Amino acid sequence: MRKYLKYILMGILAVALSFIFFKKKTEVEASQPRDYAEIAESGILRAVTEYNSISFHADGDTISGFHYELLHAFAYSKGLKPEITPEMSFYKRLEGVQKGKYDILANSTVVTTESKDSLLFTRPIILNKQVLVQRKPEGENDSLYIHSQLELARKTLHLVKGSPAILRIHNLSNEIGDTIYIKEVEKYGQEQLLAMVAHGDIDYAVCDESIAQASINDFPQLDIETAISFSQFYSWGVSKHSPILLDSLNAWLNDYIKTPAFKQLRRKYYNN
Repeated sequence: MRKYLKYILMGILAVALSFIFFKKKTEVEASQPRDYAEIAESGILRAVTEYNSISFHADGDTISGFHYELLHAFAYSKGLKPEITPEMSFYKRLEGVQKGKYDILANSTVVTTESKDSLLFTRPIILNKQVLVQRKPEGENDSLYIHSQLELARKTLHLVKGSPAILRIHNLSNEIGDTIYIKEVEKYGQEQLLAMVAHGDIDYAVCDESIAQASINDFPQLDIETAISFSQFYSWGVSKHSPILLDSLNAWLNDYIKTPAFKQLRRKYYNN
């Protein structure tokens, strides 16, 4: 129960962090997205990310995470101060970048035809895929256990509301020739969905493999072996009004990804 409460409280903590650590005392909504020249003039780079064990999380008074550290490396290389806001809602992250509240969507976002309509995306940063999260079978004839994608027919999969994985599940439904039901969850992030499956509140969820692997030691009753998608490249996103910012990110990433520092950072959070 203690582990379950840990993951439920993460959502509350993310909201609290956005006010305690990362919001200005008086927040003024940007009227439009900024490009690199305006960001450089202000000296502040505003980014939004998801609160989870891979992207951004707090452990006591220490903040860490793959995207948190990568964003700091970019900002410091440009002489900018990073201002990072954790946000659990995919829609709110997307909307915040589109409206200019944030300059960068700095968490692993799979690039799809649909997402390209909303944002400009950097070069690929991380290779990842979506997996089915379910409980391990209780016996040989456990009717709830899914052995392959074909057995997803008529099952209900829970996903974070607005997740890019929804498009993949619609395509998968067409591939198997039957309906796969989708339940979008607005209140919780991917790690909370893992906890809900582990404790029997829901039977199936879909999340990024890296998130599942980072949490699997806390929930040994879970099975994450069934892939929902092929391995895909994940990127950062910026507003369509910020092409120079995109060029600056890509030029920096092209060099930084080749460095020992990036390889060490990747091993730290994606050790599998």
